[in-house]
Amino acid sequence: MSRSFKVFISLILVFGLVSSLNLTGFSQKRYNEAPMLAELVKQGKLPPVEKRLPENPLVVEPVEEIGKYGGTWRFAMLGPGDISIYIPIFAEPLVKWNRTGNGIIPNVAEKWEVKRAYKEFVFYLRKGMKWSDGQPLTADDIMFWYEDILQNKELAPSFPSWLVVADTPVVVKKINDYTVSFVFKEPNVVFLENVCFQGGGGGGTLSIMIHPKHYLKQFHPKYTPKEQLEKTAKEMGFTTWYALFWNRADFYTNPDCPVLSPWKVTSPLAGRSVHILERNPYYWKVDPAGNQLPYIDRISASIVENAEVVNMKALSGELDFQYKHITLNNYPLLKENEAKGGYSVLLWPTALGSNCAFMPNLNHKDPVLKALFNNRNFRIGLSYAINRDEINKLCYLGLAQPRQATVVPECPYYTPGLEKLYAEYDPKKANEYLDKAGLNKRDKDGYRLRPDGKPLQLTIEFTPSGEFGPWPDVVELVTKYWNAVGLRVAYKSMDRALFDIRRASTEFDIMVWAWGRGLTPLIQPVFIFPVIPTTGAPLYARWYSSGGKTGEKPTGDILRAMYMYNRFKRTIDDAERIKIGKELIKLSAENIWSIGTVGLAPTPLVIKKNFKNVPQRSFYEWLLLQISNTSPEQYFIKD
Repeated sequence: MSRSFKVFISLILVFGLVSSLNLTGFSQKRYNEAPMLAELVKQGKLPPVEKRLPENPLVVEPVEEIGKYGGTWRFAMLGPGDISIYIPIFAEPLVKWNRTGNGIIPNVAEKWEVKRAYKEFVFYLRKGMKWSDGQPLTADDIMFWYEDILQNKELAPSFPSWLVVADTPVVVKKINDYTVSFVFKEPNVVFLENVCFQGGGGGGTLSIMIHPKHYLKQFHPKYTPKEQLEKTAKEMGFTTWYALFWNRADFYTNPDCPVLSPWKVTSPLAGRSVHILERNPYYWKVDPAGNQLPYIDRISASIVENAEVVNMKALSGELDFQYKHITLNNYPLLKENEAKGGYSVLLWPTALGSNCAFMPNLNHKDPVLKALFNNRNFRIGLSYAINRDEINKLCYLGLAQPRQATVVPECPYYTPGLEKLYAEYDPKKANEYLDKAGLNKRDKDGYRLRPDGKPLQLTIEFTPSGEFGPWPDVVELVTKYWNAVGLRVAYKSMDRALFDIRRASTEFDIMVWAWGRGLTPLIQPVFIFPVIPTTGAPLYARWYSSGGKTGEKPTGDILRAMYMYNRFKRTIDDAERIKIGKELIKLSAENIWSIGTVGLAPTPLVIKKNFKNVPQRSFYEWLLLQISNTSPEQYFIKD
């Protein structure tokens, strides 16, 4: 890890990175704008740029140089199920991570204060800031989220767990049109970091803290009769008013929904081979020369069948900056053809504890399989059967590290040796642990029988994203390893949209995902214990996130881990918090709820030679919303 990432760790330890921060505003009175917007002003279709910007626009320093207006940024996505590719370029939380990911800076809020020992957080919004349709942004847009979305049980069946401390939800108060406060019953030391991530869309639409009240209230029963909404919903093909509401609130696909982002969609996504985004004329950031951002006029997202098509488009020079779905196994071929394709291949470091982890369904609907998957000996046996060195060599070009699914050594909660737990390739030990798990009887073909005497048949389910490595190749190898120790295992690849439904259910046997947050695992501890219903224990996660109102209450070490985390986020003392964090990470690693393969593999990105202001090296981490902290609004295309 570079020194900047070690600095990141030390700052995270202090969990009140800044108690009050303000960036110098732009002092000049005259601003510049894109030619396409200047023409609209000339035609009387837009007010002058000075009228469109807030009193104190956020000044963004370019990575390399002041850019030029114009052009289209081309990248590729894998259909409607791949909508998360938009999150990094749409994310505009109250505060955000800085360029290097080692601190928090103002964003929609121009400053903030932390009061009463992390129990109260006050945010001051930018006066005169506007939505993409020209309507003013005010504290009412945050209160709409808090009062009308989070407090409505049909829109939000459970309150987001990151906003709950000591079993008590946060209280949000409007102080004036441009000031809001968030008050917790007890300290919440990870709140600001969660605002950067969850509030930017990383936690889903429900956690986005700012919604355009002036637009969305027409779809809410507090402002429009429910009978009328239900009628409209049915006319538009929805079964409920709240399904209609969330469809209209989906600014990734609804062109009518106002946004705060640099670009906005021009059409729905479904049924299209290319999705076009155009600049937001009311975007509220400028460069040091007073040029309203973004520089780039449009984004053209090609919708393709799979990651291999993405890689082929990159190889032929058809993509300007592709930050997802470039697979590491294609790195040599892409590198070899850089000059011919007019692009460069970047390798950005990650903190993935495991680029490809296997997660048994701890809440399986079959009681026999549920008991088996919750048996630690079974999971340990699966782990010992995996040849991680071979996976690294054949699938990751030797660029990853064979390891267990746990935090990286630079993490403040790391305990030496955690990454080696049950990680050696030892089929003999694998067989011993599988026998201990009650799988000590076999059929005539040598395959193990379930504890109830029936044939044991398991299926691994995954989506061939390619973002974290060649998962189809890894899954094929792991399937072979597990069959070799007497487990009859098959695998099934599926579209991301279907996979997301399946992995949140009690139907699947074993699912595959990347084990992330290896550097900062406790801001959103989704891989430490079940927090969201898509990491191998959907019912336990729903129980935790709903405060026990839904799902299934876990027992043993999972329940213990949940209580430990609740204590962690209320602990102000740094030394005590680190101690709790270390105990929690160790507990999780020893239980091996996720089975790792290899980790810390770099992420390849492809960028055209004329696509500028993208860092040559940055930290690729979902907690930072991938490229969001590199300021996509200041990217530009150089002639």
